[in-house]
Amino acid sequence: MARRFVTLDVFTHRSFAGNPLAVVLEAEGLDTPAMQAIAREFNLSETVFVLPPDDPRQRADIRIFTPARELPFAGHPTVGTAVLLALLDQDGEPGAAAFGLKENVGIVPCAVEIASKSEGRARFKLPRLPFAWGEGKETSDCAWALGLDPKEIGFERHVPSRHSAGVAYDLVPVASLEILARAKPHAEAFNKTFADSDHPAAYVYTRISGVEGLRFRARMFGPGMGVAEDPATGSAAAAFAGALMQCEPLGDGEHDIMIEQGVEMGRPSEIALQMTIKGGALVSAEIGGHAVVVSRGEIVA
Repeated sequence: MARRFVTLDVFTHRSFAGNPLAVVLEAEGLDTPAMQAIAREFNLSETVFVLPPDDPRQRADIRIFTPARELPFAGHPTVGTAVLLALLDQDGEPGAAAFGLKENVGIVPCAVEIASKSEGRARFKLPRLPFAWGEGKETSDCAWALGLDPKEIGFERHVPSRHSAGVAYDLVPVASLEILARAKPHAEAFNKTFADSDHPAAYVYTRISGVEGLRFRARMFGPGMGVAEDPATGSAAAAFAGALMQCEPLGDGEHDIMIEQGVEMGRPSEIALQMTIKGGALVSAEIGGHAVVVSRGEIVA
């Protein structure tokens, strides 16, 4: 049977920027190997398969695949799928919508604002708050894995850490934008350094100085997932909230953080992270961003 698909660029409000996403709308009857094969065919960082919800109170069940594996949760697939489903439900008419998407990590509550027939903005509440899943790697090991000098790893209070909000990441701070631009995984060193993770991926970041508010730039390298570099990674931004709690002097209240990603790839993206802290503890966090429809078609195989 023919299955409709739509591609979107996510964490951007213009086409041919941000992170591309494929969404297969009629995924009934596809088993896991078939979904994985289709994801390899699209060869994007993630492909989403939309299924009817098991619970009628939710909008849809979704499964998320990289070219190499299935993920329990991911940010840019959640944002892009939420915008697309709201566009379809509202026939492109401007307005707001709210619903849940069931992912392998659990129910993800989404709020969407449709701006036009091809664009919208979505935000979602993290279904799982970030937690430290291990001790951060040694500075020297991180430098070896990324082709940098150990002195270039870390800034201010920020040191390498390991956090997950459903997907595990090694978070590696570097001292400047120039160093971030030079970071590059060295295959053998990268694999040996991060091999003890079930999701070997490094989220390398630095602070953007001289701007209002908290703003960072990041790069995500996940060669073990079939993603050499990702233009925008919402699940890593969710894990980054854990690193901010560990390394950044944040007080009680709401904190809005903007994360740039994909700049070095020519796919600039902006991910909005909002953290709510009470009594010194993170009590909730949201990820948000824009998405725009780029193409529509059918899978006929």
